[in-house]
Amino acid sequence: MGARIAVVGSNMVDLITYTDRLPAAGETLAAPSFSMGHGGKGANQAVAAARLGADVMLVTRVGDDLFGEGTLKNFCELGIDTKHARAVPGTQSGVAPIFVEPSGENRILIVKGANEHLLPADVDAAAEDLAGCGLILLQLEIPLETVYHTIAWAASRGIPVLLNPAPAVPELDVSRILGVTFLAPNQTELSILTGLPAETRDQAEAAARTLVARGVKQVIVTLGGEGALLVTADGPAQHVPAVPVKPVDTSGAGDAFLGAFAQHYAEHGDTLAAMRWGARYAADSITRQGTQKAFAGAAEFAAFRRALGEE
Repeated sequence: MGARIAVVGSNMVDLITYTDRLPAAGETLAAPSFSMGHGGKGANQAVAAARLGADVMLVTRVGDDLFGEGTLKNFCELGIDTKHARAVPGTQSGVAPIFVEPSGENRILIVKGANEHLLPADVDAAAEDLAGCGLILLQLEIPLETVYHTIAWAASRGIPVLLNPAPAVPELDVSRILGVTFLAPNQTELSILTGLPAETRDQAEAAARTLVARGVKQVIVTLGGEGALLVTADGPAQHVPAVPVKPVDTSGAGDAFLGAFAQHYAEHGDTLAAMRWGARYAADSITRQGTQKAFAGAAEFAAFRRALGEE
């Protein structure tokens, strides 16, 4: 077992509609199918890492409702430590309506619900257990002050932090996240954070370099079907190509990448190898519908890699 991973982050209930097209304003449109599942960026990344065998603890808040009960039960069944995953009385769980088109592309809304109640004091309450972790994952579906507080706390103790700035917000104060080991946006998030275009690989590298120039140690940009890019102050950018597959549903692909990255990095400490591992895990995940339910266990993932000729 590698170093323990902590996720301080969100959970949602995914409400997924599969549609031939999105309706126009004022239009009612019949959709072929609907499903529900467990989601949220923090929970997704925790589940991906746990499914691959990592020892994972989760600091999160759920609603005082049936969704919250189901979410906590799901974590327990997956072997995730839920000591610091609790319900907030009188609140609703976070939900994420997701609309998936035939190409596999998706559009997502989020209602944060109980996730807004994950506060710096909750991180302090979990400090003794967090101190035993080798990597902490953060996202932006919880209050920014909680994100800043966790980064400062971890940096003062030398604990590596990966921040996935999603969903990106222009008000994110870059000067308060310089303690992270990895900043991992996708192209859209990178553009929002920097105010620069990031549609091509060259544009993404240029935008990422502005963050490195401001003091961010390592920027990992996920590029969708083009893989991922590692940008640091030392030398040229490193590109990890994607694995070509026929996508069914790209929901949660970025979380699959980061959860698998965290699991591999916590065990081996090799950034590029962990990125290649994450790219393969994300590719496997988009061949199935859903988010967490599309994440493979270790044996399934090994079979996928064998099919690629890698084992």
